[in-house]
Amino acid sequence: MRTLGFFLLYKVIMRYFLSWIVGVKWINKEHLRGKGPFIFVSNHNSHLDTMAILAALPAKQIPTTHPVAALDYFGNSRLKKKITRFLTNAILIDRNRDSNKQSPTNRMVNYLDRNHSIILFPEGSRGAPEQLQHFQKGIGALLDRRPDVAYIPIYMSGMGKVLPKGEKVLVPFVSYVIVGEPRKVKASGVEDIVAEVTAAVRSLEEALKEAIRTPSGE
Repeated sequence: MRTLGFFLLYKVIMRYFLSWIVGVKWINKEHLRGKGPFIFVSNHNSHLDTMAILAALPAKQIPTTHPVAALDYFGNSRLKKKITRFLTNAILIDRNRDSNKQSPTNRMVNYLDRNHSIILFPEGSRGAPEQLQHFQKGIGALLDRRPDVAYIPIYMSGMGKVLPKGEKVLVPFVSYVIVGEPRKVKASGVEDIVAEVTAAVRSLEEALKEAIRTPSGE
């Protein structure tokens, strides 16, 4: 029943809303069709970013894919926490955790070891549109622990203009989500892994410009 609910929400309702109402276009989403688990790594400008990724996934992957979100924002009330988990399957991370709580990295590793996928925004918070912020160490720590898990870089453009940080009114705007090929990390050590993943996401910005110049559809 939950699987059917996710299918209707993301492959029907959200897909139609993002594509026809907002103006989102997906490029190379066939890279999402492989056998996971995966770590989806993307820049972050809007609350719609998570929805855009989930709507692009094959239906069978959605129930086992979990966005990583901040507990202090998405779980600051019991109702908000339940809604977030119910609608997105989110892993809510306590950014102000004490030493008695399980680390965010350990929690994500546990999901990966169950063959579940993770959506991670390494910038940590929504930044200014079209400006890639510094990636935090979490993605490096995670891939350092599980280098055998493939990560898929994703770059989004225009989403921050649709629903920018601090705004509550959605403005339709042509936006793009370009997906890179699954790959396994080559670097070792947290800092070097972060640099590698950052470069992979950043390279998609140029790939997007080329794709827009020579469109070939979704």
